Amino acid sequence: MRRNMMRITGAVAVSAALALSAVACGGDDSESGGSDNEVTIGFMGDLTGENSGLVIPPKQGAQLAIEQYNATNPKVKINFKTYDSQGKPEQATSLALGAVKNDKIAGLIGPAFSGESQSVGPILEEAKIPSVSPSATNITLGEKGWKYWHRVVADDAAQSAGVADFVMNSGAKKVFLVSDNQDYGKGLADAIEKAVKAKGAQTQNDAVDDKGTDYSSTVNKINEFKPDFVYFGGYYAVAGRLFKQLREGGYKGKMMSGDGSLATGLIEGTGEKNAQGTLISCGCLIDPTGKTNPKAKKFADDYKAKFGSDVAIYSTEGYDAATAFVEAVKAGKTKPEEINEFLKTVDVQGVGKQIKFAENGELATLDIYIYEVEGNKLPLLGKASEAKVS
Repeated sequence: MRRNMMRITGAVAVSAALALSAVACGGDDSESGGSDNEVTIGFMGDLTGENSGLVIPPKQGAQLAIEQYNATNPKVKINFKTYDSQGKPEQATSLALGAVKNDKIAGLIGPAFSGESQSVGPILEEAKIPSVSPSATNITLGEKGWKYWHRVVADDAAQSAGVADFVMNSGAKKVFLVSDNQDYGKGLADAIEKAVKAKGAQTQNDAVDDKGTDYSSTVNKINEFKPDFVYFGGYYAVAGRLFKQLREGGYKGKMMSGDGSLATGLIEGTGEKNAQGTLISCGCLIDPTGKTNPKAKKFADDYKAKFGSDVAIYSTEGYDAATAFVEAVKAGKTKPEEINEFLKTVDVQGVGKQIKFAENGELATLDIYIYEVEGNKLPLLGKASEAKVS
């Protein structure tokens, strides 16, 4: 997800740099990482804002992993501390500074969205605090040269390639791309348009106002083009409004969106009847039946027992991101730089994918998965390279 609700301003960037200098040069000489028998790992993301439905699941996944570890009565326990950024880069910046200076975190799970990751990354890099995001997918994050940054999800380049394979293997000839004209949505829609065109599809595109409610102009353009697929780049609130109006406007083809729409809010916004058969692509794995590996089912069972809800978007990745830190602490690594060195060599099977990072912090495995609305659920259809439209 590349939620970038507003770009961090120059003034905020300058104040962040000054504050970070205070962190590095201030009077508090105690070292990050906590005491000899406790280490603090943070989680940052939108926990109360308009897209919190995409972030609470990974937070809960991370919480479960850490609680299960602490229940083993280890020599060093992990203190799990959350930071509610509401997905806003400038809010995330302030929280990150406090997490480093005051809470002395030894690592951070997150930030959840890419806009805030762009802003927080330099702070963590300067403070030498390792991070593992469960959900930030912006391509450029892996191109910054950061040494303390990691993610356990495939980026948007992998997602666009996977979507193109799936759409074209489904026999599409014409594809209409719509975005919310924000960094995440536009970037994803543009990348998918380029990928399907390269495979021979005819395309058209349009953008909608993410604060708007009347998308009739876009609906009319789509109906005139008569595409096999409409792909929306953006988040479930806007996708729901658009897809509802598409069905009510007579469109009969396939509707599809990306990881920002993989939430039951999409079904609610579209209307359950209208939403049936809607497809969603994601680098995340939601596998409560253990179709992909036995650990996935046990995790789903444990998650439901703990939280009273089914695993959802990025809950698996939240658990795996926390597991990376848990494995480091189990190996006796409690200081930030020690943990970061450990993350360079970690190689364990997570409840989703193999937890192993490339030199630039990217996950070594880049599978993309397809989900399809069925009733009021979003079950896994399969890997993009293998899934078939029902």
